[in-house]
Amino acid sequence: MPEPQVRRSRAPLAWLVVLLLVLGGAWAWHAWNTRAKHERAAADDASQRLTALEDRIATLRSEQRAQQQRLQQAEATNRVLRDELLGVGQRAALLEDSVSKLVDPDRHGAQAIRLDEVEMLLGMAQQRLQLASDLDGARRAYALAAGMLDGIDDPAYLSLRQTLAQERATLDAKGVDPVRDASTKLTNIETELARLPSTKSVGDAGDKPWWQRVASRLVDVQPSDRVQLQAASDRSAAMEALGIELTLARAALERRDAVAWAAALARADAWLPRLWPDSPALRAQRTMLQGLRTQKLAVASPVVGTTLAQLRSMRAR
Repeated sequence: MPEPQVRRSRAPLAWLVVLLLVLGGAWAWHAWNTRAKHERAAADDASQRLTALEDRIATLRSEQRAQQQRLQQAEATNRVLRDELLGVGQRAALLEDSVSKLVDPDRHGAQAIRLDEVEMLLGMAQQRLQLASDLDGARRAYALAAGMLDGIDDPAYLSLRQTLAQERATLDAKGVDPVRDASTKLTNIETELARLPSTKSVGDAGDKPWWQRVASRLVDVQPSDRVQLQAASDRSAAMEALGIELTLARAALERRDAVAWAAALARADAWLPRLWPDSPALRAQRTMLQGLRTQKLAVASPVVGTTLAQLRSMRAR
């Protein structure tokens, strides 16, 4: 009889323990969930602040780029104003020169002849540039046209003088004729090639291992695409072929034929490793020769022809 009473007295205690465990677990889960929510909220707040900071930095960078663009535009505007001021000064000087030459108002026949000569010289200069890219010949023609135009007293052609002066300044800014520059460089390359040794020096052979120096007395292994010619007859024929290619290159240079110029230099470059052993000096000359292949031979400028077009327009009116 006592045993059932003990069991009945322990059952509520067990349920009380289970209830306490459930309440403790619920409180722990609630505390953990609350803490996780706080952490997520803090992380979201930090992310929002970081995003706002990045947006602010991007805005500052865009404002900085806008300020730089404004500064560049202001600099370009100042440059244009400076050029316009120089043009006004030049125009004033030409106007004073024209006024000082107004002594005989009855020189219309001589003026017409001078204008014909100016138009012919300007057309000649334009054709020299378009057909042959002859920069020096065009400069001489423009100089003669400027001299002829200076002898005209009519102030109506004052703007034409200014246009011609600007066109001449543009051609003078081109510097040396690219054909003359290329010809000079090609001559220097030929001079340096003539000074290169035709065989490897003893120092180059001494840098090899002993077994290569011994084997080289019996067998000399070279790449098939750049076998160096050793026989005198072969070298003489190769030198003649190289001279022919360089002559063809100079002929193409005189014609300003960029395609033939590049092809002749490429064929000449193929002969170099067969005539001279590999060395820093030879590689330097080959690099210069390959650079000449890409050099432009034509002279082009959007300003060329403006004076001629303006003169014809004025004479047509």
